[in-house]
Amino acid sequence: MKTEQDFTALHLDKQLCFPLYAASRLTTQLYEPFLSELDITYPQYLVLLVLWQHNGLTVTEIGARLYLESNTLTPLLKRLEQKELVLRKRSSEDERKVVVSLTEKGEQLKEKAVLIPEKILSSFSDDAVALEEIAGFHKTLNKLLGQLNTKLTSA
Repeated sequence: MKTEQDFTALHLDKQLCFPLYAASRLTTQLYEPFLSELDITYPQYLVLLVLWQHNGLTVTEIGARLYLESNTLTPLLKRLEQKELVLRKRSSEDERKVVVSLTEKGEQLKEKAVLIPEKILSSFSDDAVALEEIAGFHKTLNKLLGQLNTKLTSA
């Protein structure tokens, strides 16, 4: 018969997934007041970040950068199009592909959004977490993300 000791691997504080999940939720909440000023959601912000860096991508290319399937991405893009921030258009080379581009309004929003990363980092200014620790954590998370993506796409 198994003892409680045999089940310690199932304790919440032993899970890798929980602190990642909780940190993600709390980080998203940290962004909300800044994004509400722009009238966009956090997932919409992520799409815009991709397009501000690489305008004119296909839905598939955006999905690959954000680790999202097109069935999740399409409603986001429709809402961004309704807000007149992006334009979706079938590719003239391959009409199965939809190319997403920023509108002038979407480009202009970039000017307002440019201060958000600085505002987020300044929320850690109480020295509880040093900027070097955040940079190291960011590097480790990207490494983990790459590993997980490789593992899941090769399965």
